[in-house]
Amino acid sequence: MPHIRPLSTLAAAVVALACTQGHAEAPVDPASLYEVSTTGTSTQLKTGGQGTFVLTIKSKPGAHVSDEAPLKLELKGAQLSFTQETLALKDSVAKKAEGQSFVDPRFEVPFTATTAGKGTLEARLTFFICTEQLCARQKKTLSVPVEVL
Repeated sequence: MPHIRPLSTLAAAVVALACTQGHAEAPVDPASLYEVSTTGTSTQLKTGGQGTFVLTIKSKPGAHVSDEAPLKLELKGAQLSFTQETLALKDSVAKKAEGQSFVDPRFEVPFTATTAGKGTLEARLTFFICTEQLCARQKKTLSVPVEVL
């Protein structure tokens, strides 16, 4: 069985090559580098009442929201009217602390409940999440139900 040895040697070489190929850095999914939250948003109001839409982008360690690339937040809603419908990073209420390189954006946008019924607040967010290796454009659409009494 001398011809079997070369095949097993070849098989071992193929397995070794396959193992070394699998150790390359897998590309990072940019969406895994942050979380977007609407916690704190008013979800129940009386007609004519004031509420607040809250949106926070929380970056994970090693990542940050770019303060050089454009960030855009567009708001619209059924049964709701906003004091401001288009926002940019400059509208964030979160500000850099001394010595801090980047700050996670937080938006607090007032709105008014215009008519009774089940309303919906729609937010379209576009921003760039960055690490030392990448800077990727992200688009998120969020919907928050708001009940107007």
